[in-house]
Amino acid sequence: MRPVLAGRRFMNEINMEGWEKQSAAHQKQYKQLLQRADKNKVLKRLPDLHEEAFARIDCLQCANCCKNYSPRFKTPDIKRISKHLGMKEGDFIETYLVLDTEGDYVVNTKPCPFLGDGNLCRIYEARPSDCHRFPYTDEDVLLKRQAITLKNSSFCPIVFHVLERLLPILK
Repeated sequence: MRPVLAGRRFMNEINMEGWEKQSAAHQKQYKQLLQRADKNKVLKRLPDLHEEAFARIDCLQCANCCKNYSPRFKTPDIKRISKHLGMKEGDFIETYLVLDTEGDYVVNTKPCPFLGDGNLCRIYEARPSDCHRFPYTDEDVLLKRQAITLKNSSFCPIVFHVLERLLPILK
C-alpha cells in the first residue's frame, strides 16, 4: 500500500465522492474502453495514471481488497510467507488457506487474516505476489484480464480512478 502525497494537484480532477456509484454506472463504458481502446496508447499512459492514482488515494483508508477478496497464494508465496511466519508450509496452508473452485489457494476467512490495525498488512514484506501487484493498474493485466479489471473497479478506488482517466481515449 502506498502513501498519499499531500498537496498535489491534478488536471481533469476526478470526483472521488461516491466513486462506488459512479463505477457501477460506468461499467458499460469501462467494458467498451477495455475492448476498443488502442492497447499501445493505453499501455503508454498506465504508469503515469497508476502513480497519479496512488498519489491521490491512500490504500490504508480503504483496504477493500483485504477486507473482501483474497489473492492467490502460489507455491513461492506459500514458501516465503510460511518461512516469514516461522511455520511449516503444511501448517500454514492448514491454518490460513483453502483451495478455491479454480484450484488456487486463497485465504479461508474474510477479512484477510493478515490485515492488522490501521489496515496494515502484518506480512507486508512477504505478502503474496498478487498483493504486491494489485491493482494491476500499471501493467497489461488491466487490458488482458478485462473481467478482473471490471470487478476490481467496483471495489478499488485506484482502478476506478485509472479507468475514469482513460475514458476520454474512447472519444
